[in-house]
Amino acid sequence: MKTERVELQPAYILHHRPYRNSSRLLEVFSRDHGRFGMVARGVSSRRSPLQGRLQPFRPLLLSWYSRGELATMKGAEPDGAPLPLSGAVLMSGFYLNELLLRLTWRHVGYPRLYRIYHQTLSRLGEHRVDQEALRLFECRLLEQLGYGMILDHDVESGLPVQADAHYCYHIEHGPVKIGVRQGCPLPVTGATLLALANGILRDERSLKEARYLMRAVLSFYLGDKPLRSRELFRNLESLPNQYY
Repeated sequence: MKTERVELQPAYILHHRPYRNSSRLLEVFSRDHGRFGMVARGVSSRRSPLQGRLQPFRPLLLSWYSRGELATMKGAEPDGAPLPLSGAVLMSGFYLNELLLRLTWRHVGYPRLYRIYHQTLSRLGEHRVDQEALRLFECRLLEQLGYGMILDHDVESGLPVQADAHYCYHIEHGPVKIGVRQGCPLPVTGATLLALANGILRDERSLKEARYLMRAVLSFYLGDKPLRSRELFRNLESLPNQYY
């Protein structure tokens, strides 16, 4: 089997855990090579120059070699300052990471999704829970995975979505216009659909409806296993778990 060698690839660490004596197993999300597992040998030793560097939310340039599923790290250099996430904002970052871990395929490059993730983390690094950034990340994530939502037209009539109209959203199908009092398991206004499509969610109603809509659609693709980050939010009363 041919050995693959990669030098200085932009990447983030989504998750890590101890491995053997002083090594760590990393789940990496890189710009061109996507998500994959990597072993970082000896990095937990006090003598390692990489101790403390291999953490989530720190932009890195990683070098590695691999002959199969698991890569071996050769080096890691900073690719910018660590993002100062804490409190509720840190929990938002863990939420993004869990979505990537659960929904992306291994060894598939997602260069545009990588940029979206980087930009979203940068917005969260402004020390606030940015509901708009979270909703747009969820929507763009599905788009990059091939599950893009139809947001601009009624899938039955073919007519453009109207901001002042009411719709029933059918997962894996799209919006269908309904009457104001007509029953629907997933109702949403046209204004919210257009806001998601245009990447601008500013008013309280659109943010609330977008959260409800995106949570339902994501749950469809995530399956029965709940997100651990959401469970953590429920157990920490001081955090705004209504955002997720």
